[in-house]
Amino acid sequence: MLILLPPSETKRPGGAGVPFDATSLALPTLAPVREAVVDALVALSADAQEAARVLKLGRTQLGEVAVNAALREAPTMAAVDRYTGVLYDALGAASVDSAGRRWLGRHVMIHSAPFGPVGALDPIPAYRLGASVSLPGLAALRRVWADAVTAAIADAAPSFVLDLRSEAYVALGPVATEVPSAYVRVVTESDDGAVRALNHFNKHAKGALVRRLADERPRIGSRAGLLRWAAGAGIRVVDRGEGELDLFA
Repeated sequence: MLILLPPSETKRPGGAGVPFDATSLALPTLAPVREAVVDALVALSADAQEAARVLKLGRTQLGEVAVNAALREAPTMAAVDRYTGVLYDALGAASVDSAGRRWLGRHVMIHSAPFGPVGALDPIPAYRLGASVSLPGLAALRRVWADAVTAAIADAAPSFVLDLRSEAYVALGPVATEVPSAYVRVVTESDDGAVRALNHFNKHAKGALVRRLADERPRIGSRAGLLRWAAGAGIRVVDRGEGELDLFA
């Protein structure tokens, strides 16, 4: 099973790893696209005012321009440790045991805007770039990434893809129709039985789900296998058909 996670806007600074290397990350066929996006982002950062406009940075966020300018020389850390925020706090990768971290490295990818999907333990630098940004000299990121990411995931031939990404990141690389997959929506059920989607708490539910998987490390190779595991684990997951699952929070 391959789990696709969205990134987070907030990131932990610093790191101790070697600088960014596009070919050392998961899905190495994406290296040329990674290089093109990083080049455009670093070039944009040479003009702080323009970078702030393109990246939609507020006055208190202007330091992010310098972070992007230094992206190629900056220290790195594992992607799953780099990201912070609700989802990654719920996942709590720093407290996962060594076997669990190895499991994350084998089964989880995080879909970033500048690097595409990267392995959970792949070393990445801090950066600032969202899925909706159009960088000067490049087409919209959806057009830059989508076909390449779709093909790279298909070439990796996962037995089953559990897609926990937000819709903005799905657009940067939809899972090919021939790859068995399920897109997860986090929902809640009211007393009258009405089911509605959650916004803020969907991130916590996704992070908690991946943490549970990393702790238990079940062998899941299909949607049916995921549903069986979830039922045994006391996690309510409902198959809505058409490639979608409802995760009840």
